[in-house]
Amino acid sequence: MSALPALGGVSVDAARRALAATFKTHAIDNPELDARLLLGAALDLDLTGLITAANQTLTAEQAQRIDEWVARRAAGEPVARILGHKEFWSLSFELSPATLVPRPDTETAVQTALDILRDSGLSGEPIRIADIGTGTGAILLALLSELPKATGLGTDISREALETATRNAQRLGLADRAVFVESDYAAALTGPFDLMISNPPYIRSRDIEGLPLDVRAHDPHLALDGGDDGLEAYRVIAPQAAALLDRGAALVLEIGQGQTGDVARILMSAGLTLHGPPRTDLGGIQRVITARKTA
Repeated sequence: MSALPALGGVSVDAARRALAATFKTHAIDNPELDARLLLGAALDLDLTGLITAANQTLTAEQAQRIDEWVARRAAGEPVARILGHKEFWSLSFELSPATLVPRPDTETAVQTALDILRDSGLSGEPIRIADIGTGTGAILLALLSELPKATGLGTDISREALETATRNAQRLGLADRAVFVESDYAAALTGPFDLMISNPPYIRSRDIEGLPLDVRAHDPHLALDGGDDGLEAYRVIAPQAAALLDRGAALVLEIGQGQTGDVARILMSAGLTLHGPPRTDLGGIQRVITARKTA
């Protein structure tokens, strides 16, 4: 249980402080932020609204819902899983058990792709994009939200993930430009594409059990496990991209820490040409590598 004091009849601000204290006791990162997010969702208030409603008292029903959520968070379940959605690129994405929770670091891949298209003069063109291993559809739909003439295909081996991505596209008003296809990486696709992008599984199999509880217990291992050396997906995607990209088009890949050299060699072995230095994420880790089809 959460060991949370009874909340019925207490103020919103007192509840916030109680939640944060409970999360701190359970050694949860960002206890204050998690308290605000869960409390705001339970009361249908944004973070500003919580301040305005600080002296409002909780109903018994609200208190019960909050207590249930706090117990789940204290047990290690991520806030995004509890609420069923996650913000990415200022868009809200529905989650399912078959999808990863989109990470802020993955926005580095989106920005890299947009920069490449802008520098190539393609941002306003009717380009064709493939997102390999789409999950929630976050990467593809973020790109389409910025590229009004683009269309895209997202692939996933999980039908549940594809259904989730389809619902996200519909809710975001992008369903007319996004199609989601069941495929083992890009095997079912027909080119050419002006851009291919992927955040593939890149964790070494033996490292899965050492991941933080909120990842290993709640993210699908299929979307995490990159095989014995964490590079299995790249060995599949690189030659597929070499066959499917239009000449001059780019492949943008998210990579794990310390994988830059290995992935670069895989890309070059597939006949692709490295494009620019790797991009770093918010923590300064090399997170995105890019290659072009030049022949």
